[in-house]
Amino acid sequence: MQYELNEDQQQIKMSVREFAESEIAPHVHEWDEAQHFPVELVPKLAELGLMGVIFPEEYGGAGMGYIEYATIIEEIARVDPSIGLSVAAHNSLCTNHIFMFGNEAQKKKYVMPLAQGQKLGAWGLTEAGAGSDASGTRTTAVRRNGGWTVNGSKNFITHAITGDTCVAVASTDRSKGNKGITAFVFEKGMEGFSPAKKENKLGMRASETASVMFEDCYIDDAQRLGNEGEGFLQAMQILDGGRISIAALSVGIAQGAYEAAIRYAKQREQFGKPIAEFQAIQIKFADMATEIDAARLLTLRAAQMKDAGKRVTKESAMAKLFASEVAVRVAEHSIQIHGGYGYTKDYPAEKYWRDAKLCTIGEGTSEIQRIVIAKQVLKESF
Repeated sequence: MQYELNEDQQQIKMSVREFAESEIAPHVHEWDEAQHFPVELVPKLAELGLMGVIFPEEYGGAGMGYIEYATIIEEIARVDPSIGLSVAAHNSLCTNHIFMFGNEAQKKKYVMPLAQGQKLGAWGLTEAGAGSDASGTRTTAVRRNGGWTVNGSKNFITHAITGDTCVAVASTDRSKGNKGITAFVFEKGMEGFSPAKKENKLGMRASETASVMFEDCYIDDAQRLGNEGEGFLQAMQILDGGRISIAALSVGIAQGAYEAAIRYAKQREQFGKPIAEFQAIQIKFADMATEIDAARLLTLRAAQMKDAGKRVTKESAMAKLFASEVAVRVAEHSIQIHGGYGYTKDYPAEKYWRDAKLCTIGEGTSEIQRIVIAKQVLKESF
């Protein structure tokens, strides 16, 4: 495994950092307070190739790998995790599902405009009664007139309101359990398909999250992704890559919170000297730096394996589990180092902490990650 980015990857890292600091940083507080998803930023993200990072150029993508992708998500999240989350959901969930399991016609119709940033993607798996148990989906798709009539809802969907293209799964044969779940592509404006309640969230407030409703929504069979009954297995494979996204997002949050704490500790004086000179503070920085590096290495290992075409179920779950919990711990240390100011919106520490918590929940809670890891290590044991 390579422990350092190569020259091209370093250049990508620095260009995204410059973009994030110039185009995103000045608006972070404003977007967070207003819960504003900055659609106006999408063309600028697309210009850098960030809306189609992991897709081949022939489909409108940037033709990069998961190492570059993880680096990009980290750098955006270091400045504003909300924007990092939106870029991740668009790339690794919606667009990637169509790219991995769609036929050639579907790829040309949907992946190209998504990867080019002309359209925005959403992905629907979670329901009110089907969160950690994704196989418990109650949304149904019933065959009718050569197509399907879909009824139900999906919760906690990134870009549910502004998204143009949505991949969602529905039960096509409830008697078969998770083998009776099928994936479909929905388009904004379809009759019977509409956004619903927008969530008022603790963190990631500039990343739009809402429900979507299916009310006698008729779709042609050409909207089906893969074979009937393959939707659940497809979703699990998509989450393997998606968890690399969340791991990278977590590393970026931790890095941002860590850097904010260092800046503050160097300028904040108590008892006649900067608090960075106190051993109690230095111990926190040592722990933070070590855990961030470990989280980054776990993330890059999973990314490198993904690029090599290897299965990453265990490795992506490990990276996501560890990095997300590190992000919460580091953000909390950052608040503590800021003292009373860390509890105010005058400094960024509190926002990193609010944003970090989602990473231990989204795309599989920490508890689910531990179950996934345990199953994999038990399979590998002799």
